[in-house]
This record gives sequence, structure tokens and C-alpha cells, in this order.
Amino acid sequence: MRITVFGATGNVGRRVVAEAVSRRHEVTAVARTAVRLAGLPDRVHGGVHGGVHVRAGDATDVDDVVASIAGQDLVITATCPAPGQEGELVAAATTLLAACAKTGVRLLLVGGAGSLTVEGGGRLMDRPGYPSFLLPIASACVAQLAACRADTTADWAYLSPADLLVPGARTGRYRVGADELLVDADGESRISMEDLAVALLDEAERPRHHRTRFTVAY
Repeated sequence: MRITVFGATGNVGRRVVAEAVSRRHEVTAVARTAVRLAGLPDRVHGGVHGGVHVRAGDATDVDDVVASIAGQDLVITATCPAPGQEGELVAAATTLLAACAKTGVRLLLVGGAGSLTVEGGGRLMDRPGYPSFLLPIASACVAQLAACRADTTADWAYLSPADLLVPGARTGRYRVGADELLVDADGESRISMEDLAVALLDEAERPRHHRTRFTVAY
């Protein structure tokens, strides 16, 4: 499978690239600057020989997006804007949706957990004690998901991770839900970035979600 990954140098994006290469997919890794791409792990860097093409590009620029996804089977976006630039998530989603609709390439978006519903009603981000510094990115993810749901032409799926998403082990196990936050027996909602990448590539290889949101957690 030929996969383009936007945000390929971020915490999630790096792991998505590594997981895709480990499954022998051909990856085009996209980041805004070539300097960032040079920092990809050696085992997945090195052009075609390493299973990865590297490309500088902007997910909010339609020309860059079309050039990056031409001839591909799938696009994964795991961009994470800097504080104060959260609106880029919506701009990127709108651009990617339009480009994927035009080219017929499937789109998987990594979003946020804040908009997931919790037991008793309401959203996670509206629950007392939700960190205030996360509200801007959580709100941007709400708008990002709304942009997807408003689109009726692209083949997209939106993955909201568990509440706690941190570097960790790749276990290959996870549970799948829809719009409600998944919690374990202790009431915790968590998953490693490595297993989030596993879930994304599983969805890439065996699509089960079309024009809908899903979530994963342990």
C-alpha cells in the first residue's frame, strides 16, 4: 500500500511511519521543512531503500497536498499545531478532505479525545478538572471533526485516542469504540502512541470505518 503521512515527524506521526514501514508499506513522509524530516529514525529514513520517501509540504496548502497524495492509496494526517495556531487543524482537514475527494484517496485523521462523551453525559473536555491548557486544542479538534462530518464526498475516518496518550510499548492490543470514551476496570482511559499507530494501520489495511469517528483504548 502507498501511504502519505502528514505530520510525519510528530510524536504520533513518527510511530505511524515506523509501523507502516514494518508492515512493508511504501510511505511518503511529509513535514513542513526538510530539516524536520532529516530527524526521522534511521531505520525508517533513507528514501525508497528504507521504505520511505521524504517530502517537505504543507497540509493546509492544496497544491502541496495534491502533489503529495497523487497516486497514493491512503492519507494519514497526524499534525499537531503549535500553541496559538490550533486553527490550522481545521484548515488542514478542509484541504485534505477536498484533495482526497478529488483524487479518490482514502483519508484517516488523528484527532483528539476531548469531544468523546463520558459516562453520565457530556463531553470529556467539559468535565470538571479538565486541564484548561488543553481546551484550545480540544476545541480545534471539535471543529476538525465537524469539518469531516460536514463532508459528504471524501472517504474519511476520524480516530480519537484515549484520554491518556503517551509513548510506551507496542502490545498490538486495544479495544475499539465509537463516540464514547473507553475506560478500563480502574476507570482510566489510556493507550500508547505505539498502539495507536497499530490501530491506524489495522484500519488502513482492513477498513471498518467510513465517514465516521472511532476511538481506541486499552
